[in-house]
Amino acid sequence: MKQMFHQLPPWDHPFFAVTFFLFGICVGSFMNVVIYRVPRAISINDPKRSFCPNCKKEIPMWRNIPLFTWLWQRGKCAECQASIAPRYFWIELLTGLLWLTCWYAFPTPLEAIFYMIMGTIGLVICAIDIELMVIPRVLTATAAVIALAGAALMPWKFGNPYLVTWQDGLLYSAFGLCIGWFSLWLIVLLGKLIFGKQEFTFDEPTFWQLKEPENENEEFSFVIGDQAIPWSDIFFRKTDKIIISSPTNLKISGKTIHAKSLEIHETFILVDGNRYDIENITSLSGKTTSAIIPREAMGMGDVDLLAVLGATFGAPSLILIILFACVFTMLIALFGKLGFSKMIPFGPALIAGGVFWLCYGQQAWQWYLQFFSAS
Repeated sequence: MKQMFHQLPPWDHPFFAVTFFLFGICVGSFMNVVIYRVPRAISINDPKRSFCPNCKKEIPMWRNIPLFTWLWQRGKCAECQASIAPRYFWIELLTGLLWLTCWYAFPTPLEAIFYMIMGTIGLVICAIDIELMVIPRVLTATAAVIALAGAALMPWKFGNPYLVTWQDGLLYSAFGLCIGWFSLWLIVLLGKLIFGKQEFTFDEPTFWQLKEPENENEEFSFVIGDQAIPWSDIFFRKTDKIIISSPTNLKISGKTIHAKSLEIHETFILVDGNRYDIENITSLSGKTTSAIIPREAMGMGDVDLLAVLGATFGAPSLILIILFACVFTMLIALFGKLGFSKMIPFGPALIAGGVFWLCYGQQAWQWYLQFFSAS
């Protein structure tokens, strides 16, 4: 084994550039499986082979070559000719470029591989959050464990001369994790208290309903007027509920019911105090002139993600990461002409803030300390 490692070329040899890029695009291919299956609660092992999201036909190995297959088939399934999202191609390419960049940027294999893994998880989180506005906790929990392990193995990566032993690195990382989680959690709670409700008022009775998803890319939603609000955007806590004032034309499973009050909870409804489980209801609709729904500025997935970034880069990084993430989000809203009323996933912005810290954070932090010490 020793002799085999001695025969490898030096770390800066082009051999590693080619190897890491090719391995990266293969990892990216598997990450596409994770992106599709994990948020939909589908096992990544069953079925073992990738399949078309439309016709569900399994894709044979010879027709599942990273980058090449998507280009060769012009972004379509070979069986049913349904379009395959460009995301599959871009995730493979970006993962390959990420691994290549980490090899080039970091002088030691251990540090390069650490950021290859963390960056890959970051790409997966970005893709899921952009597509579904959710960050699965299994991904942030995995990333947190890797971040803590990396801190113990490489305490020097924080750029703090006082971190010498593995215990120093682990404690520093754990402190960053706690500060990151609790700081954003407090912001979420504060936002809930201030902006925790959205009121709808209409001059005339307006139709509303609970709408079943039409395909697996949609989710259960509450529709009122011309707005459809996904279930995951409404319910975060057991106390969250939709309040329908003075409901008229109320129909439960097609049966008209006269009611004075209606509350819709995540798993049940209360009609004049009488409980109906949503899983036993085939349909629910009616009309109203006013309704109140819970509203959330951000989800707990963002809280978990900032904790991961705190564990990866240390507590001092969090100020600049959040600042950069906010600026990044505002620029997306402005230049993307989305407006500030439209919900924008915050996870990619936080990850962009982490990348900014990794590239320029130490210099920016030193400038920040010097600026305030001088004043």
